Amino acid sequence: QCAQASDWQSAKSIYEFSAKDIDGNEVSLEKYRGYVCKTPVNYTQFAKMHATYAEKGLRILGFPCNQFGKQEPGTEAEIKDFAKGYNAEFDLFSKIDVNGDSAHPLWKWLKEQPKGKGTLGNNIKWNFTKFLIDREGQVVKSDLPIMGLLSYPLGHHCVTWWWYPRVEHV
Repeated sequence: QCAQASDWQSAKSIYEFSAKDIDGNEVSLEKYRGYVCKTPVNYTQFAKMHATYAEKGLRILGFPCNQFGKQEPGTEAEIKDFAKGYNAEFDLFSKIDVNGDSAHPLWKWLKEQPKGKGTLGNNIKWNFTKFLIDREGQVVKSDLPIMGLLSYPLGHHCVTWWWYPRVEHV
């Protein structure tokens, strides 16, 4: 059972949500239970970390969003092709909204968790906001600095990082 638009507030963990992947298939986030996940800053770093740590259980989940200066204007196919250019083999999801009434239920839930709240209100402020999720699907931290991303021990807990890619089309 997946928490969606009408019942996101009753969810107890991220594992109660689903989202469409970049190809339009509905994916239950239960799929990520027990995996270690982490994200760096850009497609090149995402791809390198995925290649280095995937065998150890690393999972990177990318949720494109066009709410930040219209930096993600492409279609799902264009986003997927762009990421492939960086050898990105991590999981990409369909473009979503993260702020406002149309925000994906998962993002509404993440922002309302005690350790997911922002410092200047609960709107996501930039397109590389991250959420750290433990093995039980609970928010441990959000919006960590880049050095925190790179220094967090992979074996310490199961963590899941969420991100919004910044795609620059030329």
